[in-house]
Amino acid sequence: MSTTARRLPRLLAVGTRTHVAYLSRSPLDMAFAILLPVVYATLAAYLFRAGGHPDRLLEAAVGAGLMGIWTSVLFGSGTAVQNQRWLGTLETLVAAPTPLVLVLLPVTVATAVIGTYAMAATVLWGVLLFSVPLDFAHPLLFLAAVPGCVLAMGMMGLLLASTFVLLRHANALTNALEAPVWLLSGVLTPTGALPHWTAPLSAVLPTTWGARALRAAASGGDVLGPLAAAVGLGALYTAVAVAVLGRVERRARQSATLALS
Repeated sequence: MSTTARRLPRLLAVGTRTHVAYLSRSPLDMAFAILLPVVYATLAAYLFRAGGHPDRLLEAAVGAGLMGIWTSVLFGSGTAVQNQRWLGTLETLVAAPTPLVLVLLPVTVATAVIGTYAMAATVLWGVLLFSVPLDFAHPLLFLAAVPGCVLAMGMMGLLLASTFVLLRHANALTNALEAPVWLLSGVLTPTGALPHWTAPLSAVLPTTWGARALRAAASGGDVLGPLAAAVGLGALYTAVAVAVLGRVERRARQSATLALS
């Protein structure tokens, strides 16, 4: 086993803890993390009630929580590179002996960990404000599915972060990706209601399978199959991110765009 492989668990643990602490001290990040899930949960509950589905309020709360996690991962991945540019440390990270992909992975996982608050907040908000019953069909599997989805989305964020190295205005791209991924993943609306040509796009998103796993844990159905698909796709995204990041690094060095902001 190589030295990097032996150091990977510690690197991931220490890096995730450090970046969670860093994000928790950012007023903007914490405002998004605390307020947006509550807004999502409120809108989802009213939409499901207006649509004549008051019996699916628990699914609405879970879907809103997943929306909050994705928002945290997406904006965290986009700002991860930008923050390093603004701090003047991106060039140092690229030049460090540790592969850049292992430096960015804890950042994206940390944003997903921060996003887990969204799941707890939306469910609790639904219980307190809308009297949502906590009648999970598979409560233990739900507790297992949440960290699985968080890990899968963190790995998806790694691929996004790897492409953002080249972009001077990555935050603009994150704004454009937020809502389409919600829709394609069927977080609140079924993917069957979308045009047929979107089916392949939905199938390759870890969020799609994560949403199915959490929905099944809440209302009944197969949880482990979709959860395995979500984690498997996340691992595939990580492998693609490693390949992409190598090319992106070389291109950024050649064009001298690392320090641009």
